[in-house]
Amino acid sequence: QVQLIESGGGLVQAGGSLRLSCAASGLTFNSYVMGWFRQAPGKEREFVAAISRSGGTTNYADSVKGRFTISRDNAKNTVYLQMNSLKPEDTAVYCCAAAFTFRTTLPGMPNEYRYWGQGTQVTVSS
Repeated sequence: QVQLIESGGGLVQAGGSLRLSCAASGLTFNSYVMGWFRQAPGKEREFVAAISRSGGTTNYADSVKGRFTISRDNAKNTVYLQMNSLKPEDTAVYCCAAAFTFRTTLPGMPNEYRYWGQGTQVTVSS
């Protein structure tokens, strides 16, 4: 059974930082592209970042580029999202997801991802 479990969310003031973690089990972790998505109340799920199987390639949404960093530790079956300079508009439930793909372009659409975590709440106060 595949499980993706996020942690590290919370309440932070604008300009602050958080580091999210996503621990994976039940799958061959280094065979999957990993991504982070977020969903704010009343809004559609939004792509945040993705990282290739080796960690050598990353992709970011324009809204977080330069502020967020995705990374992975294949030895620990964990993917991370370092979030700096947080803004109130970053408030959302953040989910990690796993995609089994060998495309050279990292997937950015939710339907390209096979497995999902439950999510962790990030709230940024102004």
